[in-house]
Amino acid sequence: MKGVVYLKPLTLRNIAHNVRMHESNVSRATAGKYLATPSSIFLFRYFFDSPIHSILGGNAHSAEAVRSRIKCLIEQELLDTVMSDNRIAPTLRYEGVDIARRTIAKYREAMRIPSSIRLRRLKKINYECLTCLNRYRQLC
Repeated sequence: MKGVVYLKPLTLRNIAHNVRMHESNVSRATAGKYLATPSSIFLFRYFFDSPIHSILGGNAHSAEAVRSRIKCLIEQELLDTVMSDNRIAPTLRYEGVDIARRTIAKYREAMRIPSSIRLRRLKKINYECLTCLNRYRQLC
């Protein structure tokens, strides 16, 4: 059990080719079906994800794995180091993922993660609220 980061891209086209069926037949056969794993229950469609190419022709990455990595990078940010999409793209490229800034913005929006500017404001407000709360506790 390794997690989402280790997912490999799997497309209906690849499955159809391997089982010598048409894509629509594979789609109908997997529609509404679930896979139970030790960690959760997943709809089969969750695993049919578009590949994101790797730098230097390595193994492609699953879009879900890349989304998970983006979310992880954003969660690790501190108040003063909120990463913009322009800073996330080179980080992922260094890790071997060939991805554009616009794609990162699209994934961020799909995951309902605010833009870096909005996230910086939210973190600043939360920090100020915690500071005020700590001061209040010291006075009591």
